[in-house]
Amino acid sequence: MAVAAKRDDRMSVPDYRAWVAGRPDDERWELLDGEPVLMSPPTERHQTIVSNLIRRLGDLADVRGCRVVPGIAVVGRDMDDFAPIPDVVVRCGPMLPDGYASDPILVAEVLSPSTMSADRGRKTDFYRAVESLQVFLIVYQDEPRVKVWRRQEGDARRKQALGLDGAIELPEFGSASPVATVFAGLSF
Repeated sequence: MAVAAKRDDRMSVPDYRAWVAGRPDDERWELLDGEPVLMSPPTERHQTIVSNLIRRLGDLADVRGCRVVPGIAVVGRDMDDFAPIPDVVVRCGPMLPDGYASDPILVAEVLSPSTMSADRGRKTDFYRAVESLQVFLIVYQDEPRVKVWRRQEGDARRKQALGLDGAIELPEFGSASPVATVFAGLSF
């Protein structure tokens, strides 16, 4: 079986961490396929969805002693050239000493027109490789739709698409979250 050679110009996570530490505070970067990518400011619509997710997931996570954290990077053991920054990360355990989580149980990406391809493509592939991740949500902002990817027994995965009348089952928190709460305050 052939293995693709790693490009010499790809940045590793340790190199990225050192590099991004020297960037201005008003810049937000993530590492995708060894390439630093500057993130543009999100829209108010995008941030309304993120706020709704944080509020609802936070209520559920608190009961289990977990936290909902926006704006931190996710790193994986098997991929040293990825450090994406999803919109929402849910993790348990001790507080991180930095902004890099290797143990998320839930990640949510709110799609933006400029990032839709990466969010549904290479980021999705990366998140699926993160061993601790149980649930990955892809939230559309221009239509009331959420795609839910869930890790099953072994390496099996289950995907489902939910509309405004659906509910995101979250057995990790012993509950479900109505999709309508994700889009509260928005009109379509």
